[in-house]
Amino acid sequence: MRQAVLNLEESMIRQVANAGMGRPDVLKFWFGESDEVTPAFIREAAAASLRQGETFYAHNLGLPELREAIAGYTSGLRATGASKVGADRIAVTSGGVNALMLAVQALVDAGDEVVVLTPVWPNLIAQPAIMGASVTCVSLRPVDGQWQLDLAELLTAVTPACKLLILNAPNNPTGWTLSRAEQEAILSHCRSTGTWILADEVYERLYFEPTALGAAPSFLDLAHDKDRLMVAHSFSKSFLMTGWRLGWLVMPASATPHLGKLIEFNTSCAPVFVQRAALAAIAAAAEVTPAVVGHLKNCRDKLIPLLQQTDGVQVAMPKGGMYAFFRLEDQNRFGDSLATAKRLVVEAGLGLAPGNAFMVNPTPEAQGWLRWCFASQDLGRLEQGVKRLQGWLQRQPARL
Repeated sequence: MRQAVLNLEESMIRQVANAGMGRPDVLKFWFGESDEVTPAFIREAAAASLRQGETFYAHNLGLPELREAIAGYTSGLRATGASKVGADRIAVTSGGVNALMLAVQALVDAGDEVVVLTPVWPNLIAQPAIMGASVTCVSLRPVDGQWQLDLAELLTAVTPACKLLILNAPNNPTGWTLSRAEQEAILSHCRSTGTWILADEVYERLYFEPTALGAAPSFLDLAHDKDRLMVAHSFSKSFLMTGWRLGWLVMPASATPHLGKLIEFNTSCAPVFVQRAALAAIAAAAEVTPAVVGHLKNCRDKLIPLLQQTDGVQVAMPKGGMYAFFRLEDQNRFGDSLATAKRLVVEAGLGLAPGNAFMVNPTPEAQGWLRWCFASQDLGRLEQGVKRLQGWLQRQPARL
């Protein structure tokens, strides 16, 4: 096997989940998905497609009508004056992770320099490494539980030798979100260096700050249609469709045919019945997504104050996403977050994701973080989970 593949580390989140699989007593908040099933009308659209015998290959880039629908949906989230996104800039992919990997395959050669802003979902660090790139991580900085960007540090890291900058905002795991001014500075800088931007904006709609269009700031609000920009999206989060594995990429129109070729050699195409489900989802986006976001805001507003009232826990209110990223303050008591997460499963029946999974060589100030996915139908489960955490913390011996 290639050394880059041999060097891949097993998912730390999976390690924790594996420790709790088959245990009905564990409250599971480790994976980034809601425990609510996909709405019935979306499932029925897929079932109807199967009943009609739509079991054949589709176009590499996706059903034309779905690409048109995605283009309209994407353009509808843009502010007045932003460039409209046409269907010729859309590629339908087999999940958001597939969209991201396709973008990296399209842009990165072995030996290229890639900069990734962390903490971040670990796939975004692994994907360029798989392609043989040299990956430099620039970290957000925690200040009183709130993660902040040192813009000057990031721009310094993105030199003319940098082929690709990978950003995720709203961010998994921190909930941090780029401001419009930061996006403008990053886009302008990358234009001057010739660096591509890969923006993972799958949490764009899961944004809790006041906004006229119901979405977080996007690079698509600012970029020209020929800018070196690819934006990845997914039906997973805002349409409750994690298991359907469907996403899309927005890119310059000149790149789209080449993405189609790349899709052919990866998955050939997304299943037609899944694309029919996506068409139904987009048609009802004005009803489905605000309901999802409203419930997630209730979940956030339930969980975060409870964590803030817990002795020894430091957490800030996230602006977006579906996660509480919090810190156990006394590192001499708890140390490595992977070990702590495994202990919580066994000793408290509480399943959380370890903060180490989202960082590379984390600094001491970034140790001890845990991620809690608060996308729960039952708010009582969140309260019960906090009680288990509080009880576990109280049982730990004091620092020597």
